[in-house]
Amino acid sequence: MNEGTTLLHAVLCRPGEAYVSFADASAHHFLERPDLRRAQAQHDALVQLLTDHHVRVTVLPELEGHPNAVFTRDPLLITPAGYVTLRMGLPTRRGEEAWLAAAVDALGIPQAGAITRPGTVEGGDVILAGRVAFVGRSARTNEAGFHQLASLLQHMGYEVRSTYVPDEYLHIGGAMSMIAPDRVLACPGVFPPDFFDGFHVIWAPRGTPGQANVLCLAPNVVVADSAQTQVIDTLRGHGVEVHVLDLSEFAKGAGGPTCLVQPIARNGG
Repeated sequence: MNEGTTLLHAVLCRPGEAYVSFADASAHHFLERPDLRRAQAQHDALVQLLTDHHVRVTVLPELEGHPNAVFTRDPLLITPAGYVTLRMGLPTRRGEEAWLAAAVDALGIPQAGAITRPGTVEGGDVILAGRVAFVGRSARTNEAGFHQLASLLQHMGYEVRSTYVPDEYLHIGGAMSMIAPDRVLACPGVFPPDFFDGFHVIWAPRGTPGQANVLCLAPNVVVADSAQTQVIDTLRGHGVEVHVLDLSEFAKGAGGPTCLVQPIARNGG
């Protein structure tokens, strides 16, 4: 799997009452309560954009009591060998793993491994780029989880490159995204000097954490949140085709384009 290749199949979860029905926003890492009608309209626009780009979209009903279930990226990692069941670092998200695994089982994808306690890994901290796996160690992905995942990935033949992610980025996916098989969008000041050896890097302008969170639809074709105007201009200046969506109701849950999409299949893996 290379996240810079053409997206063929994705699993998403349309927001419903669970997305806005919570007592304690901080327990779910929400910045504020979203507007459900607007969130549904924004999500529908994302699904339509994916469909227009010939992506097979599987939309799941939400998991009751789990407002973060809309962020399908995090509970699992899909590899060419099958899926790895992760273990969420945010306690209120525990339970999403089995829910999403059941949906992926139904698609006929085998399980290739699992993260077990005390380890935690969230999917936003793992980016596959051909035979390289970029892994963030963060508030959501701990040392025990990282070592379990690194062992699994190395047995699959991946070169694992890891770095610590500052808390303000939440996951490594807030600081970098693949935009082509050998091309990366990244935030400056986060990564070691040799982290992207072998890749071409477009550096995002210094700005808000999360601005490097863009979803690759095909090489040099991405989806970006309309709030990230500087990144959009930078990418377009480098010849990248950028499709802009208003995802403001998901930013209230600290999510961006990649968070909303679990990539099941891409061209070449």
